[in-house]
Amino acid sequence: MSSGSKLRRKWKRLVVRAALRRRRIRRYVRRKLTWNRLYRTTSYLKSALWTVPLIAIVLVFLTAPLLRLLDAWLGWRITSIAESGLEAMYQTVITLTLSFLVFTFGSLLVAIQVASGQLTPRIIATTLLRNNVVRYSVGLFVFTLVFAVVALNRSGGATSVPQLVAVVTAVLGVASIADFLFLIDYAARLLRPVSVVASVGNDGAQVIKCVYPASSGGLVAEAAPLRAQLGAPARMLPHSGTSGIVLAVDLATVLSLARRSAGVVEFWPQVGDFVAVDEPLFALYGGAAAIDDRALRTTVAFGGERTLEQDPMFALRILVDIALKALSPAINDPTTAVLAIDQVHRLMRVLGKRQLRGEIICDETGEPRVIFRTPNWENYVNLACHEIRMCGASNVQIARRMRAMLDNLDRSLPEHRRPALAAELELLDRAIDASYANPEDRALARIPDSQGLGGAPALDRTAAGA
Repeated sequence: MSSGSKLRRKWKRLVVRAALRRRRIRRYVRRKLTWNRLYRTTSYLKSALWTVPLIAIVLVFLTAPLLRLLDAWLGWRITSIAESGLEAMYQTVITLTLSFLVFTFGSLLVAIQVASGQLTPRIIATTLLRNNVVRYSVGLFVFTLVFAVVALNRSGGATSVPQLVAVVTAVLGVASIADFLFLIDYAARLLRPVSVVASVGNDGAQVIKCVYPASSGGLVAEAAPLRAQLGAPARMLPHSGTSGIVLAVDLATVLSLARRSAGVVEFWPQVGDFVAVDEPLFALYGGAAAIDDRALRTTVAFGGERTLEQDPMFALRILVDIALKALSPAINDPTTAVLAIDQVHRLMRVLGKRQLRGEIICDETGEPRVIFRTPNWENYVNLACHEIRMCGASNVQIARRMRAMLDNLDRSLPEHRRPALAAELELLDRAIDASYANPEDRALARIPDSQGLGGAPALDRTAAGA
């Protein structure tokens, strides 16, 4: 056999091995980088405080050598400070930024404890840790600290003092001082109840617009007739792995799998539900029974705590929790509860003007393929009003603010939204009758007031005594 034939055979074997290796790598990536893992990782990184400082450290080791090379190439003599003076500046910047970091993290931990105790623990992951001002401020402190340490470590003789690095260090030090002073003021404003509930309201409004992009167009189709038509499921797919809360579902993939199998897939729980191991996760009808279990399980992201990404009810849940905590006898702060109701009112207006998603999702041909249980308008009204009314109807501020919210929603929302609001208003009237013995107090509590107790017209005493 000639040497050329041996080389060709060896080359073919190498090509085949490389192709097999690439195929194994692709299979491994597809197996590991599933949708639910990517979702959990992305959601965690959004609320992780350490990501920006870590990136800042990497940037230091990329920019510091470039600045030294640029300084040597330009040959600038920007400052006339001796090496001892520059080392003193480096030491000062290091001490300052280290002190800023210690103070910031210490204050942040205390602030989180106070805010979670006074308002609700749910704001820690959804508001405080996701705040970009805090994250980027800490990133600036870490960048300045590490940059000054690197500059001090690389400082040489008096003739080799890196001028550009020294100037950049000085600028970073001044910027860190200014940022620290700003951060103190910003954190004090951030943790006020009005700022926290406004932040939750802003996030909730964005989630509602993403989950329900269409304007209100009437009632949505329920899944009960379709379930009756389909009969019993061909197969039930239980949850496996670790128990947790449903954070999000990749509906596009579920719809694609159901369409290809010519069947119907029903997602058994609801986003925000806790699902234990071996509980039903999917109900498969018709040809959907042949869908691979792993393909379906990877479309569901689980976690230990609810998030806002696909869960508009969680934003309302946070605001209601803040109101309930403020109305508790231990805190007794009805004005904070009124602030929370302001944002509940805002979210209910946004929800009422949107087309809430029906339980049946069809493919492009109009065939029903996925049953996905979602909250209806009555669920949202119950969450927004029931618990606050139960705990706060005996408080004049809460009764008047709730009436103002219900009256405004009744006037501004479409006709099909009004029956649930009317039922809640009747329950509020009953609660007021049971809570106030004097007719004057009952009449006062029935006056709608967007401020709780302040901005409404004066009470007609003649009418009140009637």
